[in-house]
Amino acid sequence: MSTTSIAIPAKPAVSPWTIAATVMLATFMEVLDTSVANVALPHIAGNLSASVDEATWVLTAYLVANAIVLPLSGWFSTLFGRKRFYMTCVGIFTVSSFLCGVAPSLGMLILFRVLQGLGGGALQPISQAIVVESFPREKQGAAMAFYGMGVVVAPVIGPTLGGWITDDYSWRWIFLINIPVGILAVLLTSLLIFDPPHLVRRTFANGLKLDYIGLGLLSTGLASLEILLDEGQRDDWFGSNLILTAAIIAAIALIGVVVWELRQKQPVIDLRILKNRNFALSSLTMYAVGFTLYGSTAILPIFLQTILGYTALLSGLVLSPGGVAMMVGMALVGRLLGKFEARWLIIFGLVVAAFGLFQMSGFNLDVDFRSAMWSRTIQALGMAFLFVPINTTAFSSVAKEKLGYATGLINLFRNIGGSAGIAMVNTILARREQFHQQVLVSHLTPFDGNYADALRNVASSIRAQGASPADAAAQAQGVLYGMVQRNASMLAVNDTFWILALIFLSMIPVVLLLKRTAPRRGAVMME
Repeated sequence: MSTTSIAIPAKPAVSPWTIAATVMLATFMEVLDTSVANVALPHIAGNLSASVDEATWVLTAYLVANAIVLPLSGWFSTLFGRKRFYMTCVGIFTVSSFLCGVAPSLGMLILFRVLQGLGGGALQPISQAIVVESFPREKQGAAMAFYGMGVVVAPVIGPTLGGWITDDYSWRWIFLINIPVGILAVLLTSLLIFDPPHLVRRTFANGLKLDYIGLGLLSTGLASLEILLDEGQRDDWFGSNLILTAAIIAAIALIGVVVWELRQKQPVIDLRILKNRNFALSSLTMYAVGFTLYGSTAILPIFLQTILGYTALLSGLVLSPGGVAMMVGMALVGRLLGKFEARWLIIFGLVVAAFGLFQMSGFNLDVDFRSAMWSRTIQALGMAFLFVPINTTAFSSVAKEKLGYATGLINLFRNIGGSAGIAMVNTILARREQFHQQVLVSHLTPFDGNYADALRNVASSIRAQGASPADAAAQAQGVLYGMVQRNASMLAVNDTFWILALIFLSMIPVVLLLKRTAPRRGAVMME
């Protein structure tokens, strides 16, 4: 089989930091779109004459398309060339963002969100590969810290930004704001980004074959898995025929793709990279990071707005310092990689993030703004110590020609972890709230002295406002039942944060299994 190398300069005459800033533009925009539409769903549903449940497919369609393309980015880079494929993806994402912004119906919006997800899915792994290759090894830690600011901070500010745009302007602008950013990203990429000489481009004309079976199994499996995770709680999990069917298809297809791809000489997704112990364990840890990051980001605004009665803006102010802490922490950890072994930085991050989550598990209905903000900031600071060391450890022993496949896989692990985290949080909240409500309601009997006293006091207050004794008694029961519901919701939130903290601590033994890395001027060198 003949191959043709791309004959272009290995080191463009531009600063690698300029290259990193260029690719982070589109990456930040794409990651932001995974969460920015969440708070706009009621507005979208109302404007397009649909129910909120129907509108959730705006989110699901994007995640499904995104997940399918993520692991295929390495293969498409080989076929089209990395720069050309990247520019094509940014172009598709930008055009589909415009189409989403002007969509006349929910069905058309869902279709355009699929196109947006297909265009955006490859942006993260390709950007990451470009950043890693643009810097010498001794500066890769700092470079990944800079890149990580976009990938990790974007999901944090997404809901707040989406709420502000939707409230003050229109939900359509959460898509239309992508257009100038996308155009700028295409122009800068065309001028500044070049494919490295080791990237060997192969085409169908010179022997490259398309693995139709592998592509079909992968697409079917990931699409079914995303539907399972995103719609599971809403449809009562396996009580729904849709969810049961999706689970069966996902299991069969994903097992099938592993068996099939490991036997192919030209796989669409190179699973053999997972034989590398550091890469496999780093991918598992990244799954846990996505799980807790997206899960906690989903639950905190729910707690603040539905239980404590915060406005969207005020809840955003609770989250915002966490984004600042992440950026500062990542800048710091880029330097610390040159002084400390990556494993210890990861463990430090897990412990700090778990501490912040444990603090959140102690919240009550009287928690003040400052306590909520500081707990979130501590958790976010811990998260900052995870992304960069995990990635540098994962890629430290991956061959350059496999880097495109590797970045696609580890980003897929993080995104699937995020979907699973959101699904788990919603399920735990619903189940634990039911449990706590049953326990609390069991005390609402005339034989419980505390309940009887509270009922009399509330009824007395209502009668003092002019209500009749019968009406006051009925309203008093309603008031106390409302208090029970709020307390049950609060206890369910506590349970969920506690479980997320334990998940972080459970990853410490996994991190200790990583091969030791010796820092040297910021490098990650294998011993």
